[in-house]
Amino acid sequence: MKFADRSEAGRRLAGKLSHLKDRRPVVLALPRGGVAVGFEIAQMLDAPLDIVLVRKIGMPWQPELALGAVTDGASPETFIDRDLAAALRVPESYIRDETARQLAEIERRRESYCAVRAAVEIAGRAAIVVDDGIATGATMRVALQAVRRRAPARLVLAVPVAPPDTLAALRESVDEAVCLETPAGLGAIGYYYRDFHQLSDGEVTDLLARAAPKAVPDGCVK
Repeated sequence: MKFADRSEAGRRLAGKLSHLKDRRPVVLALPRGGVAVGFEIAQMLDAPLDIVLVRKIGMPWQPELALGAVTDGASPETFIDRDLAAALRVPESYIRDETARQLAEIERRRESYCAVRAAVEIAGRAAIVVDDGIATGATMRVALQAVRRRAPARLVLAVPVAPPDTLAALRESVDEAVCLETPAGLGAIGYYYRDFHQLSDGEVTDLLARAAPKAVPDGCVK
């Protein structure tokens, strides 16, 4: 099954999350594509939309293949698949330098997306972490770790598409997981969308601004 675009995927996910509407939900999206999905969920649940800034650490020769991921904050969360790194003989110097480069990109995005946004408080609320799809799960794993540190009352993973084995592994980190499609042979996430264009920083900023008028202030997870 293909989604027309991320907006349709978000609306369909929202229909599976309506039971959380009375749990003071906060929608936490992974930029960039996850923001378009999260926007629709936030609108339908009447919830604030926030973002989790996390970046993939790719292989030296294939950046799209995740070796790990990193998210920012006072104590940045980092996940590195050490078995994979050892098997493929990825130098420690590369891991260190690439982690620093991705943290710099996170800071750039924070300045772009969050310059005038106050931080949302998620402690004691239902935190719904959203992306437009999951492949290896490295970036989502780090995002969930970062959000869990913020002490939500309930941690929920919501994605339109993910492979069943990756989803099963991530279920151990959350209280609830909602996924619309779980193909065994996932391939590229973009295959499941008719429109899968890369969102610009401007589109992300616009969606965050449009989601802003809520009952509580929103902002970026720190």
